[in-house]
Amino acid sequence: MKNKLLLKLALVLLTQNVFSQEVTTDLQQQLPKEKENMPYEYINRQAQPQSLAYEQLTSNYFTKQVNIAANGNNIVGDAANEPSLAVDPTNPDRIVVGWRQFDDVGNDFRQAGYGYSTNGGYDWTFPGVLDPGLFRSDPVLDFDNDGNFFYNSLQGSFECDVFAIRDGGVDWEAPVPAKGGDKQWMRIDRTGGPSAGYNYSYWNRSFSTCPGAFTRSTDQSNTFEDCLNIPGDPFWGTLAVDADANLYLTGTNGGNIVVIKSTTASNPAVPVTFTNSTTANLDGNLSVGEPINPQGLVGQAWVDVDVSFGAGHNNVYVVASVERNSNGDPADVMFARSTDGGNSFEAPVRINTDTGSNAYQWFGTMAVAPNGRIDVIWLDTRDAAGGFDSVLYYSFSEDQGDTWSPNTPISEPFDPTIGYPVQQKMGDYMDMKSDNNFAHIAWCGTFTGGQDVYYTKVSPDGTLGIGATELYGTAFTVSPNPVLNETTIGFSVFGNTKTTVNVYDLLGRKVTTLLDATVEGPQKIVWDATNTIGAKVTAGVYFVTVTNGGTVQTKKIVIH
Repeated sequence: MKNKLLLKLALVLLTQNVFSQEVTTDLQQQLPKEKENMPYEYINRQAQPQSLAYEQLTSNYFTKQVNIAANGNNIVGDAANEPSLAVDPTNPDRIVVGWRQFDDVGNDFRQAGYGYSTNGGYDWTFPGVLDPGLFRSDPVLDFDNDGNFFYNSLQGSFECDVFAIRDGGVDWEAPVPAKGGDKQWMRIDRTGGPSAGYNYSYWNRSFSTCPGAFTRSTDQSNTFEDCLNIPGDPFWGTLAVDADANLYLTGTNGGNIVVIKSTTASNPAVPVTFTNSTTANLDGNLSVGEPINPQGLVGQAWVDVDVSFGAGHNNVYVVASVERNSNGDPADVMFARSTDGGNSFEAPVRINTDTGSNAYQWFGTMAVAPNGRIDVIWLDTRDAAGGFDSVLYYSFSEDQGDTWSPNTPISEPFDPTIGYPVQQKMGDYMDMKSDNNFAHIAWCGTFTGGQDVYYTKVSPDGTLGIGATELYGTAFTVSPNPVLNETTIGFSVFGNTKTTVNVYDLLGRKVTTLLDATVEGPQKIVWDATNTIGAKVTAGVYFVTVTNGGTVQTKKIVIH
């Protein structure tokens, strides 16, 4: 508490001494900001010491390091964080990740790093940075229906540029001035209608050369319109577009997380106007300066929309890691749903299912697939015994957020407090894009002893495809599935390893434990669809989870 009070006092003093504009009632709006503190020093990354790059391979997800040397090794002594990504919907094997690149961990001068994969994320190339020697921060990437990529990058002047790849390749065009300011976010309209390809962005108005906090491009990001004000000046949030081309943005101000809508953004003939803000009650608010990420956010607010034509058509969802009002938990991943176009939101739902109220579930991040599946990820300290070691967790919903799959760890633990590039934070966000088959994740970890950027591909149904079996060895199988009477769960354990097999229901409650022992080699376990007391489970959807070593694999089982 003492450290937190000191930090807040420092924020007040810094705001009073540095900025000429009037201090807002919410002092947190002023910080953290991106500025050039140290001069650029050229470093040949390829000549730096190297170590093995980090990867993790399982049958239903894999993780690969992105910021690597030309030979695929980890570069020792640099840092990379705050990643964002774009995935080509016309060719999902083509992926680009952008991040804040620090060539020297002892210098907080940052540049616009990027890497790409052309084989679905299995292999990565890090060509360098955009505009070498120019200070750039807050990378935000997105894509359009045709597979064109866009990279929004913040300069030290608080002006933003947008770079584009429009030819299906991997080379970025020259930057286009895009107004902007600190903590900007960008979203491309992918409705397929007349407004498809429109580029919307907004930012923290307190740190901008613009008089407003929003801009629009209606010509494929070749030019951007004059800045506009947004009612209530929200900040630290994201944008989304529904199936009818209505624009939504979320953020915080005045102690609440709000959602603001525009029904005119898709019409180039009229000015963009916004509705008054609607509060999305998440039983808490965004926070900054917590020990888990001392000079950064605990997470930003995410908004997305169900663009499928299923039961959740045009539902609006908001997710954020918030400091809870009701129990004082420092960070829970909370979810709220609107079924009336953002006019009102239902009561909040906590997605993380750990016990107690002391763990940090931070950097909560959401994406909604075109088929309506809601994917959520976060970093989690629930097993850190009071420390900060974090694990990447994943959960998804296929029924518009009514129920969620079990909280599934999809990484090994890592210490987020090491490898700081002078700035004592791991950035302010990570990113995810979802298609009907996979969740594509760009995130930061410290598995090599420093901050690095990783790409993780997750299959919600536990199958990465035919090539995955060849890559990872014996596949995790459930057969038959759907199940009438019994089913056989098959997998292989490499090495003599403690292994558990549990079955969970849709609410994440354990139904039964099928294995808890040290085993080795191929395994086959028969489940007769009964719970721990031998009673038959009711018909419905269940999940079987195999945990061995640092690997967790999950598959969905349907009981008839």
